[in-house]
Amino acid sequence: MIFTHDTEHALAVVVDLINTGAAASGTEELGGLPGLRAFVGRSAFSDVGDLTEADLARVLALRDRFHAVFRTGDVPTAVRLINEIVGEVRTTPHLTDHDGYDWHVHFFAPGAPVGEHLAADCGMALAYVVAAGELDRLRTCEAPDCSRVLVDLSRNRCRRYCDSRTCGNRMHVAAYRARQREAAL
Repeated sequence: MIFTHDTEHALAVVVDLINTGAAASGTEELGGLPGLRAFVGRSAFSDVGDLTEADLARVLALRDRFHAVFRTGDVPTAVRLINEIVGEVRTTPHLTDHDGYDWHVHFFAPGAPVGEHLAADCGMALAYVVAAGELDRLRTCEAPDCSRVLVDLSRNRCRRYCDSRTCGNRMHVAAYRARQREAAL
C-alpha cells in the first residue's frame, strides 16, 4: 500500500467521479439526483444526508476541477488547482473508525454536504499524492479510444489502462493479432 487506506479510498472515489462524466467516459452518468445517489451509494460515503439539486451542481463542478488535476502533468498547476479546491471548503479534520475500518482521518465536518465531503477528502488525497512526489500516478487510460482516468498504485508504476478486463484486454489482443500478422508475412 502506497498511501493509507482512507487516502486510497478517496482516490478511488475521485477516479469514479471523474469517470462518470462525458469528458472521460463518453456518457453522462450524473445527469440527475438518481445518478448522484447511485454514485454516493457505491462510494460508501459515511454521514451523507438527503441529496439536493444544489449538491448535484456542486459535485458536477468539482468533477471538472478534479479532472483538470489529472490532465495536468505540471506540479505547480496541480498544486494551484488542489489548493483552490480544498481552500473553498471548511475542513474539520477528525479521527474516526467506522464501518469496520481502523482509525483514519476525515477532513469534512460531520453532516457536511456531499460537495464539501468530496472537496475535503478527495482534495486532500490528491494533495497527498502531489506532496509525495507522485503526480505521475494520476493518469488517463492509454487505450486510444478511452479517456477514462486512473490512479496507478502499482509498485512498479506499470498500470496503463483504466480496466484490465476491458481496455487492457482489448489492447493486448490487438497487439497479439498485430504480432501474428507480422509473423505471417
